[in-house]
Amino acid sequence: MAAVKYSRQRESIKRYLMGTKAHPTADMVYQGVREEYPNISLGTVYRNLNFLVEQGEALRLTCGDGSEHYDGNVEPHYHLMCRCCHRVLDLEMASLEHINTLAAANFGGTIEAHSVLFFGRCPECKEV
Repeated sequence: MAAVKYSRQRESIKRYLMGTKAHPTADMVYQGVREEYPNISLGTVYRNLNFLVEQGEALRLTCGDGSEHYDGNVEPHYHLMCRCCHRVLDLEMASLEHINTLAAANFGGTIEAHSVLFFGRCPECKEV
C-alpha cells in the first residue's frame, strides 16, 4: 500500500471537523477552512472530505435534506436532524448495539453495523 502524502489543507479540514459539533456540509467546511487557506478550492475540500471518510477519520451523514453533513467524531453515536432548521445534533444516549442482534435474528447473512438517524425538532425549534 502506498504511503499517504501529508497535506496541510487536509489537516486543516480535519482540524475544522474535530473542532465543531455543527456537523457541517462541505460548503460550510470550505468557508471555515478558507480563513486559513484563502485559495483552497471547493473541489479540494470535497476530495479531502471523501479521503477522510474513506480512511475512517470522519463520518458522512446523509440526512435526506439534499446535502451531506460531516462529523469529526468517529466514535459510535447517534444523531438527530431537526425538521425545522435542518441542523444535525449529537444525541447523548445509551448504545443501541442490541439492534444488531435483533436484526440478525431472522437474517441469513451477517449484520456488521447499524446507522440510526432520528428526526424531530431541536430544543430551539421546539419552543417556536
